[in-house]
Amino acid sequence: MARLPTQPGQNPPVLKKFGQHFLTDPSVLQAIADAVAPTASDTVLEIGPGRGALTDLLVPLAGRVVAVELDRALAAQLIERYRGNPRVQIVQEDILKSDIRALAGDDYILAGNVPYYITTPIIFKTLEPPVPRRSVFLVQREVAERIAAEENDSDYGALTVNVAATSEVEIIREVPATSFSPPPKVESAVIRLTPRALPLIERPLIPAFRSFVQAAFGQRRKQIQRVLRSVRGLSVEEVTRILRSCGVDPTARPETLSPEKFVELFRSVAS
Repeated sequence: MARLPTQPGQNPPVLKKFGQHFLTDPSVLQAIADAVAPTASDTVLEIGPGRGALTDLLVPLAGRVVAVELDRALAAQLIERYRGNPRVQIVQEDILKSDIRALAGDDYILAGNVPYYITTPIIFKTLEPPVPRRSVFLVQREVAERIAAEENDSDYGALTVNVAATSEVEIIREVPATSFSPPPKVESAVIRLTPRALPLIERPLIPAFRSFVQAAFGQRRKQIQRVLRSVRGLSVEEVTRILRSCGVDPTARPETLSPEKFVELFRSVAS
């Protein structure tokens, strides 16, 4: 069904299919802008600008802002708001299908208030080249805790390892549901990802490493010796040799292995 036209000064209706919850708390918005910390020489790629509350804070600070919004009505509203400002570009498209290099170039900072149901695919997309100098995301609190977890934590998993292989993680602050309109049913958090000076894994190997880690955590209750045999089809002798060379207990389970050990195992089974 066609949407009714929006009157001047009136916000488009909330679309549940896009998981829309608009951040309205000024202190949280300012905390995100401070974490992004753009300067007049920076390009900021903003994912999910929504009604433009964060965009309004970023535009005076950054040299250029490229805001990617999926909702056609919200994008139209932002285009009208920033009409005549050559430093702001509003793009109406799905960020998962976007060519980030074409939008922001190779040197940019990222800010994302992303729909919670597609948080992980968006984060994974931004871990691949061109990689932002830093990324600030507003995510579900449980996701933030998984990303920042340590081995042996109950939250530790494939997402933790894949992010840690390339990035340093900070939880900037927690965000209550009351900071949004309409309020979500979950609590949220602001996280910042900064590329490691020396990534644990080379960027071209990230897709293969990601698949390896996800397959391993798909059998997280099994011992690593059985996981490697299943995931890579290795013999008992091959697995024994690899685990010995990596200094890994054959009875260890995936959630007990550090990101560094996962990288070491990945290189060993790939060689």
